[in-house]
Amino acid sequence: MKRFKIAQILNDPAIGEKVEVKGWVRAFRSNRFIQLSDGSTIKTLQAVVDFEQMDEATLKKVTTAAAICVQGELVASQGSGQAVELQVESLEIIGEANPDDVQRTVMQPKKHSLEFLREQAHLRFRTNTFGAVFRIRHAVSFAIHKFFNDRGFYYIHTPIITGSDAEGAGEMFRVSTLDPKNPPLNEDGSVNYKEDFFGKAVNLTVSGQLEAELAALALGQVYTFGPTFRAENSNTSRHLAEFWMIEPEVAFNDIHDNMDLAEDMLKYICQYVMDNCPDDLQFLHERDAAEQQTKPQHERNELGLIDRLKFITENPFERITYTKAIEVLRNSNHYKKKKFQYEVEWGTDLQSEHERYLVEKEYKRPVIITDYPASFKAFYMRRNDNAEPGKETVAAMDILFPGIGEMVGGSQREERLDVLKEKCAAFHIPEEDLWWYLDTRKFGTVPHAGFGLGFERMVMFVTGMTNIRDVIPFPRTPLNAEF
Repeated sequence: MKRFKIAQILNDPAIGEKVEVKGWVRAFRSNRFIQLSDGSTIKTLQAVVDFEQMDEATLKKVTTAAAICVQGELVASQGSGQAVELQVESLEIIGEANPDDVQRTVMQPKKHSLEFLREQAHLRFRTNTFGAVFRIRHAVSFAIHKFFNDRGFYYIHTPIITGSDAEGAGEMFRVSTLDPKNPPLNEDGSVNYKEDFFGKAVNLTVSGQLEAELAALALGQVYTFGPTFRAENSNTSRHLAEFWMIEPEVAFNDIHDNMDLAEDMLKYICQYVMDNCPDDLQFLHERDAAEQQTKPQHERNELGLIDRLKFITENPFERITYTKAIEVLRNSNHYKKKKFQYEVEWGTDLQSEHERYLVEKEYKRPVIITDYPASFKAFYMRRNDNAEPGKETVAAMDILFPGIGEMVGGSQREERLDVLKEKCAAFHIPEEDLWWYLDTRKFGTVPHAGFGLGFERMVMFVTGMTNIRDVIPFPRTPLNAEF
């Protein structure tokens, strides 16, 4: 007999057809009604057993979380809540689940805190919330690949182990095979990395951007989608030590082309999730609405989850300069009434509260801020030629979303060799460390641009989850590398 996934059956029920279904028991009521889940959908299939025709010893093993195989006929449901149910003709126990063991886990049929669920990350996939989150995570990933593939981009795998620090942050994980208790030393007492595996000090990457630029300057348009690492000792709801980044790079694009590409991509992702994950999205929408009711009025999202996605797809993104953003913020009643925690002053980076104010209060649409001060942006961003004296800016951009602040950061890259060398010197980056990057500016250099999208931050937005640890299967954070 052919095995069917529950999603197949519920999406296209064939009354009278004989089917086989395998899955896990979510509930077993009255020794008659089994709620069966196989992960293909958030919905369950009701399997109806005839107690008198089933082996009693087998039925005793039909407990919550047990894995079973059932065969039978699809019939129109006699009860409410489902259109179709399975009239069981045979039932096989594949894997037992001891009820006492179930009671100490997240599979116990009751509401659990997200913190408790994180402690059992190996089992939290079995819950409705995390089943929905990770099905949507897959959909977002697929949408990103489809978006770029359909537009002629090439997917590039950039190094995970690298000798360069693309962001200049210095918060990187060292990769070494040297004996930590007795490493070889130089005369000055420092570690002699020339004797290490790669003959130099190397780290886990924080970005694939620099390498993606090399590919874009030959292939035209490329993107990366890979793991990145940040050794920042931060335990906030927005930080992970291991996360995933999407970084497109496009030759001959300027900052305006870059903004167009990023806006198109973000709209595409949100629309794809709405079109392809309606059941999971509706469940998370209702979960988000219930959670909002527990918050103080001033902390609640004015828009529900689905409306937040429509907020992205249905509104053109507002585009303003950093200078304009500072002007708007300083002229706002919010600023005049001293409601901002952080100061608003030209030359300082915007904080999340400022970004959210611009999106949610001032413009009421996604906002792209451009032309940031060069003082707090990366060395590779193109220097603007028309800046006021003392107010040097770069062709950078940040895209701001409601409830979350910065979603995308990018820039037009500095393609001029002489200017790039000046910036390396200003950032104290030895030219010999990036000789290969500088070399690309000697052979047909062209304007080019790209951006980075933090994958988990995007998944947070489309699922309504408020802690980044709840949108990655196995979070890596300070003092936490379980599973």
